[in-house]
Amino acid sequence: MKPVDTVAGTMVSLPQADIDTDQIIPQKHLKRIERTGYGEFLFDYWANDQPDFTLNDPARAKAKALITGPNFGCGSSREHAVWAIRDRGFEVVVGPSFADIFSGNAVNNGLLLVQLPEAAVNELHDIAIDPDATVHVSLEDQEVRAGDRVWKFEIDPEVKRRLLAGLDMVGVTLEYEDAISAYERQ
Repeated sequence: MKPVDTVAGTMVSLPQADIDTDQIIPQKHLKRIERTGYGEFLFDYWANDQPDFTLNDPARAKAKALITGPNFGCGSSREHAVWAIRDRGFEVVVGPSFADIFSGNAVNNGLLLVQLPEAAVNELHDIAIDPDATVHVSLEDQEVRAGDRVWKFEIDPEVKRRLLAGLDMVGVTLEYEDAISAYERQ
């Protein structure tokens, strides 16, 4: 897994609350076992039903940050949702709250989730109206910068360590390889 430290780039705003994993990646696209190739199906229902959907805008094609509403990623445990977000090029999702299972899947797949107060997220939604507006997120410093605004965020120290080191659950287990080998020898 690629380490996460800083993310800098443009933003996409999806302010709706309770965006669930089926809205993120519809079930009909879950027919492959690879972790890649899902980005083109991200928010597929909305992208196909709404010609003016924000991700259909070519100016948003290289956005690195997804700004969301509360309870993002609710619904079923669908690791594919994180894969689709990552495959589309997003490296960070900023919102007021995230579903627990989605949060675990994000960490295990190197997607940084930043939780900020709803007022701060609303400011980011406003800034993101401009397709050229950029955001800079530093995991090391635990801060988000956009325009002349700076917000600090909290993150679990172990999650921060794992993301900075690029460790998924296999990588965490391999940190104990010597102890595991010693135990097996006994």
